[in-house]
Amino acid sequence: MTAKQTPAVTLRVGEREVVLTHPDKLLIPAARVRKIDLANYYVALAQGALRGAGGRPCVLVRHPDGLGGAFFFQKRAPASRPDWVEVAQLNYASGRSAQELVPRQAADLAWMANLACLELHPHPVRADDPDHPDELRVDLDPVAGVEWPQIVQVAKVVHAVLDDAGLVGWPKTSGSRGVHVLVRIERHWAYDDVRRAALALAREVERRAPELATSAWHKEQRRGVFVDYNQNARDRTVCSAYSVRARPDARVSTPVDWRELPRCDPAAFTLWTLPQRWRSKGDPHEGIDGHAGRLDVLLEWAARDSAQGLEDAPAAALRTKRSRSVEGPLIEVARADKESDAQAAAQAWRESHPELASHLAPRDVLVDRMRGRSSLWYRVRINLARVPQALRPPLPAAKRRVQAPKTRASS
Repeated sequence: MTAKQTPAVTLRVGEREVVLTHPDKLLIPAARVRKIDLANYYVALAQGALRGAGGRPCVLVRHPDGLGGAFFFQKRAPASRPDWVEVAQLNYASGRSAQELVPRQAADLAWMANLACLELHPHPVRADDPDHPDELRVDLDPVAGVEWPQIVQVAKVVHAVLDDAGLVGWPKTSGSRGVHVLVRIERHWAYDDVRRAALALAREVERRAPELATSAWHKEQRRGVFVDYNQNARDRTVCSAYSVRARPDARVSTPVDWRELPRCDPAAFTLWTLPQRWRSKGDPHEGIDGHAGRLDVLLEWAARDSAQGLEDAPAAALRTKRSRSVEGPLIEVARADKESDAQAAAQAWRESHPELASHLAPRDVLVDRMRGRSSLWYRVRINLARVPQALRPPLPAAKRRVQAPKTRASS
């Protein structure tokens, strides 16, 4: 019997009943994760998942055809939702607004799983005050070729900087290659202030570990681990604690404590292993809501940086787009709707230019996730800084579009 022929099942979750259609549909084929497995996982770890995403407006990231198929971002909660599912209105810089889903209970998470929503993507605000974040997010994003020990070293520097700023950081694996550090803050500052504070933090981390970390805005200028402060901009979301990630191994973004972080293996944290970890260890982030701090010190650092002539990166980038200093010329070699197609096209380009490719370091291959209104597309650029002039192709190189399944429009 195929997944489409499997009859719906009704889950009793607390006081609610949640209908799961096609419960045997494979959402993550490589890890043999079915829709019912996803729902059961989120119900089992609802306490932790709701500590991260509960009470917050959430963007739905839906994979109706499973991992590998088309997926889309859905800001607006479906009109055909149960009457017990809460929504909150968010207003965006574009002038648009959306009624976004606000999970409050385990049944909400199960209902989201029925929509093939693999990941939990909450905004850093509470539904009752969408303009004042209660969380500053530190996203440690390694450039290509950077390994786990270096990421941990940078995380330790972040820990020290937060201590000096009078703030408490709560680390978790990102569920991909990096680390997130969550910082609860008082709901006093607007988005722009929180982002300024995050930028000041990133620059301080770079000052203390210049060989390990970077706050460089432009990807071609980054070295080591990028301290991505822009995750604190309005409209941005990151996966929350206990969120499954859209990866073939069903990896989970997992809370850890500072002592465990250096010795943990992020690949060991999956949908299949987290329930046992929860039963044996509990939640390392259990106390997170009791440590809301103030941004005064970080904002003092931001004012100091501004007085020294350091500008906010996007504003500076707009003024210097044509003249900014980069290591070398950049060429675009692939575009695609799916990352795997973009990577395949880039690999084909490297194979067709073997002598040139032999001079490239991992960080010279820049894979950009370009987010549209409801979907992602991918671009691959090559930095030719280390390539001898005689081997460089004519500029500008022709852009190559790789055909891939179109993503669905957001409802």
